[in-house]
Amino acid sequence: MLFLNCLTHPKWVRDENTPEWVQHIAFEVADREALIAAKEELEAKGLDVLGVTNHGIIHSIYFFDPNGHRLELTYRSGTPEQMKQLADVAPLMLEEWSKTKKAPKHAAWLHEEN
Repeated sequence: MLFLNCLTHPKWVRDENTPEWVQHIAFEVADREALIAAKEELEAKGLDVLGVTNHGIIHSIYFFDPNGHRLELTYRSGTPEQMKQLADVAPLMLEEWSKTKKAPKHAAWLHEEN
C-alpha cells in the first residue's frame, strides 16, 4: 500500500471513534536483527519509535510516517506449534470479531503468563 501526501486536499484525519493503536498497517521483517536495525535507523532520523513490544508470537515496533499513518514492523517469533494453534482458531476469531467487534478470546493463551 502506498500513501501519498495530497497537497491539494485537506489534511488526513484519523477516525476518533477508533483507538489510535488499531489504525495501523503492519509490515513483516525477516528477524530480530532486521527489526532492531530498522528501529535504530528510524530513531536516528528523529522518529519516535515504540517498542520492541513482545506480543508472544511476534515482536513489533510502532511509529508514525510523515503523513501521520501509524506503521508497525514485526517479525514472527512463535514456535511452529504456536503458529499452528493460532491458524486453527483464526476462522473462529474472524467470525467472532465480525459479530461482536470485540477482541476474541480464542488466542488468550498468547497473553497469559506461564
